[in-house]
Amino acid sequence: MTASPVLRRYAADVEAAHAELTRLDQLSGDGDFGDNLRSGLRRVIDELDRSGTAGHGFDVAGQVFLDDVGGTSGPLFGLLFTEIGRALDGDVPVGRALDGDKPVGRALDGDVPSWAAGASAGLAAIQRVGEAEVGDCTLVDALVPAVAALESDGAGAFARAAAAAADGARSTAELRARLGRASYVGERARGVADPGAVGVALLFRALAEVEEPGSRIAPPY
Repeated sequence: MTASPVLRRYAADVEAAHAELTRLDQLSGDGDFGDNLRSGLRRVIDELDRSGTAGHGFDVAGQVFLDDVGGTSGPLFGLLFTEIGRALDGDVPVGRALDGDKPVGRALDGDVPSWAAGASAGLAAIQRVGEAEVGDCTLVDALVPAVAALESDGAGAFARAAAAAADGARSTAELRARLGRASYVGERARGVADPGAVGVALLFRALAEVEEPGSRIAPPY
C-alpha cells in the first residue's frame, strides 16, 4: 500500500476543490483559505516523499501546518492532524474500555476507534484554542458530527463520518458566524458555507474513499 494514503487522497481532493474553497473564503473571509490548505498539503506530500516516511504521515502534517501554514485555520488543522497522528501511533487513549487511560499500542490506519480518539482529541484542542461551539459557523460544525459518527463505530463508520461532516459543512451556510473574519461580514455571508468546515469534510471524505472504497460521498459544497 502507498504510504500516507489518506493524506495523499486528501491533498488530491483539495486540489480539485481549490477554486470552490477560494470562492467561499472570498465571500466570508480573507480569500486565502484555499491557497493555504492546498500549499500546506503540497508541503506535507513533498516532505513525505523527500524523507521516505512510511505510515500515516499525520505527524508530519501536524508539524507543517503548525509551523508553516498561515491564516487562522492553519494552526487549527495542525492541531487536528497532530492528534490524529498521536492516536494512530497509540499515544491517545482509545475508548474507556481499553485498558483504562493507557495507550493501546500502534493502530492500523483503518482502525475506527483510533480515528475516533484522534478526531475527538483534535476537536478538544481546537475548542480550547478557539472556543467555538456547534452553531458558530466554523470547522467545528463539521468536526463534531464526524466524531460522533466515528464513535458509534460499526460497519460503514468512515462513510457515515464523511456524510455527517459534509452535512455539517453544508449547514454552516444557514448560520451567522460568531467568530473569525466571517463574523464581521455578518448577514452578507448568509448562504455561504464555512470554508474551514468544508476543508474538514473533505478530510473525512478522503478517509472514507481510502478505507471504504465503495463509498459514494458527494462533495461537501
